[in-house]
Amino acid sequence: MTSRSILFVTGTRADFGKLEPLAIAARDRGHDVGFWVTGMHMLDRYGMTKHEVARTQGVAVHEYINQRAGDPQDHVLAKTVTGFSDFVAEYKPDLVVIHGDRIEALACALVAATNYIRSAHIEGGEVSGTIDEIFRHCNSKLASHHFVSSQAARKRVMAMGEPDGSIHVIGSPELDFHSGPSGVTMDDVRERYELPAGPFGIVVFHPVTSEAASMGQQARDLFAALTASGKNFVVIAPNNDPGSDDIFAVLDDLPKDRFRILPSMRFAHFSELMKNAACMIGNSSAGVREAPFLGTPSLDIGTRQTNRAEAPSLHAVAASDATGIAAFLSGEWGKRYDRHDAFGQGDAAARFGNIMDDPAFWEGALQKRFHDQ
Repeated sequence: MTSRSILFVTGTRADFGKLEPLAIAARDRGHDVGFWVTGMHMLDRYGMTKHEVARTQGVAVHEYINQRAGDPQDHVLAKTVTGFSDFVAEYKPDLVVIHGDRIEALACALVAATNYIRSAHIEGGEVSGTIDEIFRHCNSKLASHHFVSSQAARKRVMAMGEPDGSIHVIGSPELDFHSGPSGVTMDDVRERYELPAGPFGIVVFHPVTSEAASMGQQARDLFAALTASGKNFVVIAPNNDPGSDDIFAVLDDLPKDRFRILPSMRFAHFSELMKNAACMIGNSSAGVREAPFLGTPSLDIGTRQTNRAEAPSLHAVAASDATGIAAFLSGEWGKRYDRHDAFGQGDAAARFGNIMDDPAFWEGALQKRFHDQ
């Protein structure tokens, strides 16, 4: 097998959790693996999660600051294009791997396409309720290879004119980690993050870029309903999209004895936290994908994950629906569901590694053509 240079682009704690299993699989098969680390990873407000990437053994780590607090997304896009273009001119990867729908992924997909560098897009072909979906579909059109999470996603990528042979259904990579022991205990999690004893829910509420002006009110409505419940919650800070400052302002005023607010968590500890949570609430993809896989009841808030997934354990309401939020907390708190495996069985990394071993993967032409279905 020929060793290849494979570069993974990560801009957030969330996409790193999905890319890490794939990178380890490629590393263990003898490839030269690196991470280009940028975005939220480099910002102190979000826990400097670049250190989480650096803990991955046997891979190179390349850091790049692509933004300052308050930069609009188009400025972040421009900075990332410039920085990544300069980097790949020197690094010369055989394959660039991007994930999902973030602005960093779009920038790096553009650079790879314009420089005829082979690229792979993870979890394309999915739908949601925001501009993120547009970014995601753009990434699919720019990428030369596709690793999708489901047959439904495969069909959508094909509908965009991508050839069937370039699309591989491997499932959602983060489920690989959740499918096994986390490596830590819940006592470890409580000690490290100073969590009180007793049952808790998890809350992750991100801004929706197309609704930035209303995010403060949505956050006030949501956390007022959670406060009224009398229950305890672990809150993971929102991402850095427009509208996040208004959410942080609400978090700052929450009662500290009921809400433990964390900028980020190590992935192993977050996995163990989800496995032991009474429920999950918010608009993170973890609530519509990972929580159902773990059997944890989840409540999707607002439009960010609209039409993304369906599962028996998954419910949805508007942030302003205090009655609906209260009903969920009353009826679903502490329940357990059977594992929902619509997005994979927890073997995505092995599937990815097998494809990396196939010489045919590396031989396809990079001049793309539209394939009518």
